[in-house]
Amino acid sequence: MYAMDLENLEVYVLARGLSDKAWEIYRRWNQEAKHLWGQQFLEAVDSIGANIAEGFGRYHYADKNKFNLNARGSLVEARHWVDLCLSRRSISADEHQKFCDGLNRLGIKLNNYITATRKLSGAKSRRVSA
Repeated sequence: MYAMDLENLEVYVLARGLSDKAWEIYRRWNQEAKHLWGQQFLEAVDSIGANIAEGFGRYHYADKNKFNLNARGSLVEARHWVDLCLSRRSISADEHQKFCDGLNRLGIKLNNYITATRKLSGAKSRRVSA
């Protein structure tokens, strides 16, 4: 994991891709939609990748996982906002489905990443205390 660059971390790449899609959606909206729910939608989606990046830069595994868990919370928040976008007719059903598919794919990868980081944390703790 240490030899990897953040830009090569699959979970981060997926998060950045969703941020780009969220931006494309947001740009089309009128000022009222942007102000009332668009900014929160965009911030939630952007926060996923930002938290993954911050965790990646941390030294201790406990710190890494704290930010990874924050990313997972932001992912759930993003799902909330994209569902509201659909109910408020700001996105099409097809666009909603594609975005949710991306969130689901990212969620699986993020959970796997969290599990792997936790395992590394336990292995490192055992080595240090032995």
